[in-house]
Amino acid sequence: MPVPFPLTIVMPVLNEAAGIDAALTALAPLMGRGARVVVADGGSSDDTLARARRVEGVEVIQALRGRAAQMNAGAQAVAAPPGSWHAAASRSAILLFLHADTTLPPDADRLIAQALAQGRHVWGRFDVRIAGRPWMLGVVAGFMNLRSRWTGIATGDQALFMTRAAFEAVGGFPAQPLMEDIELSKRLRRLSRPACLRLRVTTSGRRWEARGVWRTIVLMWRLRWAYWCGASPHALARRYE
Repeated sequence: MPVPFPLTIVMPVLNEAAGIDAALTALAPLMGRGARVVVADGGSSDDTLARARRVEGVEVIQALRGRAAQMNAGAQAVAAPPGSWHAAASRSAILLFLHADTTLPPDADRLIAQALAQGRHVWGRFDVRIAGRPWMLGVVAGFMNLRSRWTGIATGDQALFMTRAAFEAVGGFPAQPLMEDIELSKRLRRLSRPACLRLRVTTSGRRWEARGVWRTIVLMWRLRWAYWCGASPHALARRYE
């Protein structure tokens, strides 16, 4: 049975050939209930695009490189033209921005629709679980969820969702190479507190494992602190890389 509001899932990708098949297969039940899936590629040099195009029902677009630019392009690709007969329906639709290495719970579409149906919230996110070997990843995820619930700020790993009207009201993702999810959350928070769903999405711990868990924790806290103090996202992106 379709969810009450049309759901569009936007997935930004860059060289995700190793996991794109599994990522899109996991969305098949939601697509069967009416969700649209848009893959926004930022210039992959592997066969990510070819693999995504082979999945029936998935819409694939090419966009400027950068997660914010790709997610904005994906949202725009399914927007109704202003003044069209279905523009009002488009504005009541729900956008879900999903990283390629993050897996949704089976009933994500219904949970999101319920969370936004009453109008008290216009956006939200899921709690997160980080998959990987280091035991500290569970602690990291726990603190991410607590911090997000306390501050009303969410990260992209938590599968941000919102009404299209809210997305458009804040101008979409800001044109910056890092902390775009933090900045979007700050802007959305002016419209409402987020709906913090306790059911968890599962995201890959690959970046923590590649850099080292403690090193990544320290790096991310330093970058966030610098951002809150007014540092340029472009300078922070260079430090992150």
